[in-house]
Amino acid sequence: MSVRSKNLNCVFYADSYHPIQAGSIDGTDVVPHDNAVYRAQLCSSIGLYDPFGDPKATGDPHCTLFVARLSRLTTDDTLRKVMSKYGRVKNLRLVRDIVTGASRGYAFVEYETEREMRRAYMDAHHLIVDDSEIIVDYNRQQLMPGWIPRRLGGGLSGKKESGQLRFGGREKPFRAPLKPIPFEELKKLGIPPPPEGRYMSRFQVPSPPRRERNLSDREEESRSHRRKGSKDIEEGHYRRSSSHRRSSLERSGRYHDRGSSEKEHHSRKRKERDERSRRREKYSRHSPHKD
Repeated sequence: MSVRSKNLNCVFYADSYHPIQAGSIDGTDVVPHDNAVYRAQLCSSIGLYDPFGDPKATGDPHCTLFVARLSRLTTDDTLRKVMSKYGRVKNLRLVRDIVTGASRGYAFVEYETEREMRRAYMDAHHLIVDDSEIIVDYNRQQLMPGWIPRRLGGGLSGKKESGQLRFGGREKPFRAPLKPIPFEELKKLGIPPPPEGRYMSRFQVPSPPRRERNLSDREEESRSHRRKGSKDIEEGHYRRSSSHRRSSLERSGRYHDRGSSEKEHHSRKRKERDERSRRREKYSRHSPHKD
């Protein structure tokens, strides 16, 4: 069985963003099919968009979650209360219209740790908030290379009635290509080839990119694990030794109690014998002698 036929029932997730590929249902298109994709391709080719140039995009991107399809009635407090079920929310930014101040239906939620963000990424998808089914994704703006936002013709997903669908995300992944990607034709047209990615089952959930750790971070983590392990060993040894001391003391206490009770019993018996002997002597002195 060939690789292509093996992946026919799978979906495809790209590792980096490609405007033309994002506008294709299976990632094999070579030319833009609408003006928005063409605008996104132009922004990508001449570098008009800076993903790190937004002054409002603060915080750790590896701990930040993108929440979309929010109801226009959802407030900051409501969203914070809902997302706090999955971890400690460090910062929340509900994007609003710069003129009217109304909600634009999406927000960025930053958690204290990456583990909490991943928990919300897995469990909060398709959650109902204020009668609206939300979707969540990782912070592609700063974590996905080549990202172009929807306002510049890029982005992912979209509504069918608009005619500007985007694919490759968690909600609308690429279908497995029914034909090979025409690399030679792309090269002739001067179009960069689509990025590499991974095939997954339709029931699998793509994992957000993990933080890159250098050698010093790994060494520090291993040292902390070793310190924690040695501390656990010492605490276990202390618990065992203290329990052994307690058991030995309890045994010695029980032995001491048993010995003291036996001594008291013997002394009481001795006193009773002495009392009986004194009574017999007294009775023998006062009783009359028989002839």
